Amino acid sequence: MPGGHGMSTAVGTRDFLLPDLGEGLSEAEIVEWRVAVGDVVTVDQSVVEVETAKAVVDVPCPYAGRVVALHGAAGEVRPVGQPLITIAPLDDAPDPHATYREEERAGSGNVLIGYGTGHGGSGRRRRRPRLALAPEAAPASVDPARTGGPAAAPLVISPIVRRLAKEHGIDLASLRGTGPGGVIRRADLDAAVAAAAPAARLAAVPDAPAAHVGLAPAGDGDTVIPLTGIRKVIADKLSRSRREIPEVTIWVDVDATGLLETRAAINAATPEAPVSILALLARICLSGLRKFPQLNAHVDTEGQRIIQSAGVHLGIAAQTDRGLVVPVLRDAQRLTTRELAAALAETTAAARAGTLPPARLTGGTFTLNNYGVFGVDGSTPIINHPEAALLGVGRIVDKPWVVDGQLAVRKVTQISLTFDHRVCDGGVAGGFLRHVADCVEQPALLVANV
Repeated sequence: MPGGHGMSTAVGTRDFLLPDLGEGLSEAEIVEWRVAVGDVVTVDQSVVEVETAKAVVDVPCPYAGRVVALHGAAGEVRPVGQPLITIAPLDDAPDPHATYREEERAGSGNVLIGYGTGHGGSGRRRRRPRLALAPEAAPASVDPARTGGPAAAPLVISPIVRRLAKEHGIDLASLRGTGPGGVIRRADLDAAVAAAAPAARLAAVPDAPAAHVGLAPAGDGDTVIPLTGIRKVIADKLSRSRREIPEVTIWVDVDATGLLETRAAINAATPEAPVSILALLARICLSGLRKFPQLNAHVDTEGQRIIQSAGVHLGIAAQTDRGLVVPVLRDAQRLTTRELAAALAETTAAARAGTLPPARLTGGTFTLNNYGVFGVDGSTPIINHPEAALLGVGRIVDKPWVVDGQLAVRKVTQISLTFDHRVCDGGVAGGFLRHVADCVEQPALLVANV
């Protein structure tokens, strides 16, 4: 059904389907409904807040009318392409299909990544049957062939729940659903997985890879954490990076005393708009990529080619309560240093709050990772696939350093560059890292190159 929109089985009503929320995201958890059954909504009004593995987003509805059904409760995981809300026309309103077409021609402005009321459909996703969650209607919506039993079998709506139950060897008939009408939700399944006996879990997966045979089972008191949500996204992406990218890491110690002094001077002159060390490091990265554009690239394995990006879409690794995310500053080379500082502060705060839209978490061409905030000196990080390079910065600490032949105490840090050896050789990588190091030690060189 194009663009996440669908026709309901009830005459005159429209089902709005959960749209595609971004790269690699096939489901979302309902956080909070913004409307209730009986409410009147307008085109592009936010109707529900959902959480994906990458962000929390408000979802606007492309239809106007009265809410007649909400599909799913808070805490329930909904797959992309299944109904979220059903809208009926008001008694005195024109045909809802005509209303939608007028809004479509007008170019409705409230667009979420992956869909929009101003776009025609590709028809790539078939509409699934509308799922009624009312307790009295729930038994009729159960497909015996899909649940593995007669209509009296457990109420399972989500195909994800069925798939995960099969993978973990969980008998759905043994679970008590906490969803509307007794529907078994993903939270019910996760609880069962965590509580299941180790032997039962292993025996329930007859097709487990041979590599699992020698693994020690979970013992009494062990904590079992299902690899789902953002942890699964991170695991899949990093595993793919390690499989596909022949990465190399080089590093150097640098005297950052001059960089700290430069930041202090800038902030003393304009305290109303402070500049962070991260912003200065980002400016140095942009200068380096201008000189060594080979690192602002990715490898197209299918096309057997290297694509150097015209703009620098700078990713900033940020640790959040939900896991590691890499929000992206698009066309960062167009920003001044103060604009970089403001954008970095806003972006990292939104990332930690989980309010960045999925579009801000994809499409990077180069990543800056300040792992020094964790109190470590060095790292050999994994490249953020499909990018070709990542600059890492360790903590800045007092260390003995030779200056003009004399031993002195200086502010020293270690910087590292992890790069895809397919896009360049050591000369380019070493040249970039040396440029960064020189600009950190002598910020005047940065001014000469921007």
